[in-house]
Amino acid sequence: MTWKPRTIGLVGVGAAIMLGLGYVSLQDDPIPVDLHVLTRGPLDVTINADGVTRIKDIYDVASPIIGTALRSPVDVGDPVVAGETLVAVVRPVAPSLLDSRSMLQAQATVREAEAALNVAETDLARASEERSVARSQYDRTQTLVERDVASLTQLEDALQTLTVAQTAVEAAEARINMAQSTLARAETMLQAPQSGAEAAASCCLEIVAPANGVVLSVENISEHPVLTGAPLLRIGDPSQLEIVADLLSSDAVRLQPGVDAVVERWGGPDALSANLNRISPAAETKVSALGIDEQRLDAFFDITTPASERDGLGDGFAVFLRITEWQTEDALQVPLSALFKSNGDWAVFTASDGIVTAQTIRIGRQNTQFAEVLEGLEPGARVVTHPNDQLTSGAEIIARGSS
Repeated sequence: MTWKPRTIGLVGVGAAIMLGLGYVSLQDDPIPVDLHVLTRGPLDVTINADGVTRIKDIYDVASPIIGTALRSPVDVGDPVVAGETLVAVVRPVAPSLLDSRSMLQAQATVREAEAALNVAETDLARASEERSVARSQYDRTQTLVERDVASLTQLEDALQTLTVAQTAVEAAEARINMAQSTLARAETMLQAPQSGAEAAASCCLEIVAPANGVVLSVENISEHPVLTGAPLLRIGDPSQLEIVADLLSSDAVRLQPGVDAVVERWGGPDALSANLNRISPAAETKVSALGIDEQRLDAFFDITTPASERDGLGDGFAVFLRITEWQTEDALQVPLSALFKSNGDWAVFTASDGIVTAQTIRIGRQNTQFAEVLEGLEPGARVVTHPNDQLTSGAEIIARGSS
């Protein structure tokens, strides 16, 4: 069979096309990747925590006596002035009615006290009479001594008798005072409870505000009985706020008083500034939402933003804090999503001319997004973020989004 030149040419062209297609089909496609260019800039390492605002100085007002707290003269939110604003009124407890047995006992006590008073008055009368006799004897003996009829010894004896009689009178008078006090005390047991008018006339113990501020809470606004020490209301100054944050003990040991914090999610348009004041010296075991025992403690922050820029923020409000553990203004940063472990070291895939190369690096501080590069990379280097298992050194890549 004889091939025509034209047929031979067409067969050759077809064979060349088939060989080209076969070669292309056997080649691996470039792997699409996301690239990030390394730059230098500020880097902050923060500890995030939930917090609650609270007024620094809280004043709890309690009843100093047993009685009845009258209806509160102030409401929640009312401003108060230290030493001037009346914040509570307590009426002392009225005497209760006696049952029949107690009444008989009280009446018997009164009669006993009256009898004791009668005895004391009789003793006083006898002592007074004896004193009169002793004084007459003394005066007579003194006259006789002046006439040289009686001796000085007789005068001294008369004086001693008079002194003893005077002492007996004074003792009898003291016993009368004691008997009168006992009788008065016994008679109070028989005193009937006061009427409403009498009680109002003898009322009441008035309590004024111990500090400037506002009323934060009132225990019971209506009239109610109270015991000694029963809480009545709470006073504080909302402009003097602090934040209490609940921290893990492992996070707290990395903080020192004075570090800054950013307060977010408090309800206002702008974040607030705060400063760490102190950290509790003792931690407590608390159960997390996942049921894990954790050692947690409280950290206290002073809000440094002026009160005029945080209108509406009050006591017991929830906030979110970003506490600055470490920061620098010039750090070479690599995304955490670009890092992977290689033979126990951190590494990244660097890209150059469409080819990737595994590069071992050394990192320092890191936050939730970036890590500080200490060795292994330079600014301007391009690294692959989110590398997959297909990537190996020497693999051909193509940046996503490029044509």
